Amino acid sequence: MVTEWAVELRKVEKTYRTGPIGVPALRGIDLRIASGDFLAIAGSSGSGKTTLLNILGGLDRADAGEVLVEGRDLQRLSPGELAHLRLHRLGFVFQAYNLLPVLTALENAEFTLLLQGMPAKQRKERVETLFREIGLAGLENRRPGALSGGQQQRVAVARAMVTEPALILADEPTANLDSVTATALLDVMERLNRVHGTTFVYATHDPQVMERARRLIGLHDGRIGSDVARAS
Repeated sequence: MVTEWAVELRKVEKTYRTGPIGVPALRGIDLRIASGDFLAIAGSSGSGKTTLLNILGGLDRADAGEVLVEGRDLQRLSPGELAHLRLHRLGFVFQAYNLLPVLTALENAEFTLLLQGMPAKQRKERVETLFREIGLAGLENRRPGALSGGQQQRVAVARAMVTEPALILADEPTANLDSVTATALLDVMERLNRVHGTTFVYATHDPQVMERARRLIGLHDGRIGSDVARAS
């Protein structure tokens, strides 16, 4: 389904329970994110930003409300349909790079393409093209242990981008990086956003990420406290 909105959230609520005690994480979130946006969700620990990203990625379900990604309501999808959506339309970048240590950089980046059933030659060509674009050319055969933190995170970005998803969800992607490396990574992600038109949504408390975002959402106690759009 073609839509100008990559994401639409309508009255989304989520509460976590420990026995009889309920802890609200999201309280009636209404939010629209345009296709091709470069958006950051900021807030302190416990504000609900990671919960929001997990719900957008179909990794968790809301208790109430509608969660639309490219016009499809994730609340109505079966586990199999959610898995298909994650495999083909979503990309994930996590704080802990989540690379498989026994695989090379190229093998880590192509892993999702392997799950999609793409032939080996085509997988290799696509990853190598992307590696050249993001400054990883020549590192294809190194394993994660032989890469710097910044290089590992670039491999993680490549893994998220290589399937050409509509939406990339990044949870604190700069948290384990020094400021210089974080700046270089953000340069890469911003260029990918502009060149490929992929929508990026970050959960962050990093001022660098907030500065780069073309739209900044402030979460506080599970509610949207601020919504600031900036000039491109």
